[in-house]
Amino acid sequence: MQTALRKMGNSTGLIVPRTMLSEIGVTTGAAMDLKVEDGKLIATPLRHPREGWAEAAAAVAAAEEDPDEAAWAGFGNDGDDELTW
Repeated sequence: MQTALRKMGNSTGLIVPRTMLSEIGVTTGAAMDLKVEDGKLIATPLRHPREGWAEAAAAVAAAEEDPDEAAWAGFGNDGDDELTW
């Protein structure tokens, strides 16, 4: 697809079709990281690495199990037997 750069106030804008935006999972107004590599302009959506952590923490807090006990449960200990070293 070809598009043209357009003057937008004191800046220059690039019109990106909505179908392309949805293909990379962003909408109008999304924060993007821009960089130039080998003479190409690369736009990458900014992802927030901690996005969704608050909801996950709330789910853990709402669970009746102690999160530490739940983590140790994956090791096969049922908690009734003492471990010997």
